[in-house]
Formats: sequence, structure tokens, C-alpha cells
Amino acid sequence: MRGSPIFIIVFIVILLAIDAYSYWGITKITKDLRASIKRAIKILFWIVPVIIIIGLALLLSFQPHIPPSQFFIYFHFISGAFILFYVPKLIFVVFNLFDDVIFQIRKRISLIKNRSKETKSAGKLITRRKFLNQVGIVFAGIPFASLLYGIAHGRFDFTFRNVKLKFPHLPENFRGLRIIQISDFHIGTFINNSDKVQEIVKLINNQNPDILLFTGDLVNNLSSEVDPFISDLGNLKAGIGKYSILGNHDYGEYVRWKSDEKKRKNLERLILLQREMGFDLLLDESRRINIEDQFIELIGVQNWGLPPFPQYGDLKKAMKNVDETAVKILLSHDPTHWDEQVLNKTTIDLTLSGHTHGAQFGIEIPGWRWSPASIRYKRWGGLYTEGKQHLYINTGLGSIAYPGRVGMPPEITVFELCQSI
Repeated sequence: MRGSPIFIIVFIVILLAIDAYSYWGITKITKDLRASIKRAIKILFWIVPVIIIIGLALLLSFQPHIPPSQFFIYFHFISGAFILFYVPKLIFVVFNLFDDVIFQIRKRISLIKNRSKETKSAGKLITRRKFLNQVGIVFAGIPFASLLYGIAHGRFDFTFRNVKLKFPHLPENFRGLRIIQISDFHIGTFINNSDKVQEIVKLINNQNPDILLFTGDLVNNLSSEVDPFISDLGNLKAGIGKYSILGNHDYGEYVRWKSDEKKRKNLERLILLQREMGFDLLLDESRRINIEDQFIELIGVQNWGLPPFPQYGDLKKAMKNVDETAVKILLSHDPTHWDEQVLNKTTIDLTLSGHTHGAQFGIEIPGWRWSPASIRYKRWGGLYTEGKQHLYINTGLGSIAYPGRVGMPPEITVFELCQSI
């Protein structure tokens, strides 16, 4: 967690301002209740921001003494509580502000028209104010319930998405090949939920994949996050092989390292651990996947994204020994790479990416799917096709910042390769 003391102070002041104005709206609703009930509501309301602010202060104070792999457990507790309570409060603030503006306008109009009518209309105005704030509470309760569900259940609602991909030049021996893609594990967020990692392994193995592909962000920041899960992740099975690439979080870019050497060693250890778990980690490299006398090409690049994300990947280097006539599958963590360097610039048939998480929030009905990730990313989840080239974006298994998922369940993608006529 980064931030200057001034930034943190300003952040806390903003929180308290939101709380104060929210509480002002609550008092309009509770003004007719007994004093003891109002006192209880007041205590319950203010205990949340007090806990969050104290928790934030303690986390920052003791950060140097907290084991790095444990730090993110506490960080996600604070960030989860913040999102859970302050998103609904902001919605309630909008209703409260609207109510105050309307009240002031009506009050001024009443004063101008006839001062004697002000007293008669006051009761009606107060009733309307109370109603509008009650509506605000209801609307604020919807995201609160949704976010709470996302933390308690949504982030563990592992979901399969089955996709058939057709290629006109797919070799006969590769028809029906089953490929599973997973992405954005952020394994550090599973430290207190190791049984969920075991569940993921079991779900994947039960699919009997021919090839397992992991498209980056194994960790939040540190190689030590993997330590409790080496055995579990090593149990992942695939008939032909397991292949992986690095994502932006795997490089340790979001940690204040004491030296460049420590940062480098962290990355080197993460690379060794992936290989120890049986993954063939592709660092701007390609692999020819053979079935008898036929083959396809698998290409993997290091992270390449638009700023502020790192651009370590070298696609030209990765494709140095690739047969241009073969079916080519590219693993590239950040989907923006497809538009910038792949689409209409190469003959790569399929690119598999992750990175966006689908913002860990979305709405899906038959024929339509939306996520706030669409504000930031032109392509954020699912299958995209331009001409003969395909991009598939897996919305990830783990979470970051908000320890939950709402309408955007953790994804395991199962591809079946087919030959189009």
C-alpha cells in the first residue's frame, strides 16, 4: 500500500465528510424514534468508520513488521470493508443531497409567495424529506447486499465457460482438443481459503484437459504467496502439458523493494516455483505442440500493456521460430496487446488474455453482458473476433482490492478446437 501522510490525511477527511453527511440524512429518518433507539443507531453508524480508520492507521504503522504474504490479508479486510460500506453511503448521499436541494428550493419559494403558508407546508415538506431519504436507504441497501454476497459467496462461485473455436487449417489430429485457460489467480488472496484452491484443482482435473494454459498474475506481488499452495497447484493435470506466462502483478511492481536485487530475486524465485509446479513458463518464447506428425504453435510473451502497465513482452522474439502456416495460439496477459501488436499485424489465430477481472462486477443476461471494465477496456471479457483472428479474455479466478465478485464469477474456460469447413 503506497501513499504519503498528506494523502492519507486527506483520504480520512473525505471519509469523515461522507459519513457526516450520510448521518445527517439518517437523522431525518430517525427523528421521531425514541432517544434510546437513536443513540443505538448513532453508535452503530459511527463504529464502522472508526474501525476502518483505526485499522488503516494500524496497518500502515505496523506494515514493516507484518510478513509480506500476510499483509494483503489485512489490506483486503480494510479495502473490503471500505467498498462494502462506502459504495452504499455514496448512493445514499446522492439522495440526501437531492433532498436538501429540493427542500431549500421549496423553502425559498414558500417564503417568497406567502410567509403564512410556510408553517402549513412545513409538515408536508418534512414528510417528503423523510420519504426521499427512506428511498435512499433502500437503494443503498441493494449494493450493500450485493457486495456482501460477493465477498461471502460470489468470489468462490467457480464457473465454467465452454467455447468452441473453429479454424479452417486446424490439423486433423487436433480436432476435439480440449484446452483449459485460467488466469489472474492472485493466490495471496486464498491464504485463508486453501480448500478453495483444492476445489479449483479438482474442478480442472475433472475436465481432463489436453492442455492447461495460465495467462498470468499468479500472485499479488510476492513469490512467497505461492508457498502454501505449491503442492496443490502441482497437482494440476493436463495430458499434453501445462503452460504459463507472467502478468503485471508477477513482477513485484507494486512493492517498495529495499533494492533492485531483492525485486529481481523475487521474480526469479516465482519463475522457479512455476516450473517446480510443472508449468512450462514462456518468456517471449514459443513451443511446438505435436500430436504424431502434426502440430500447432503456442507462443507466450511477458506482460505487455498500455501505460501505466509494463511493456516487457517482445512478440517478435517470441515468434522467431514459429511456422507461419500453422495454427498459432498466443498467451498475452493484457488484452490491449491484441489491438496494438497482434490484430491485422500478425497471422496469430487466437490470443488468450486475462488482466481485466471483468472489474469483478457485472450483469449478464442471455445475449448481453456488461461490466464497468468496459469503461477502461475496449475488450474486457469473453470472445472477440475480427476477420479470422480471435481474442478470448478470461475474467480470472482471484480478486484484487475488493475481495469479492458480483455478477462476474471466477472463471475456468474450456475450449474445444474444431475445424471449420
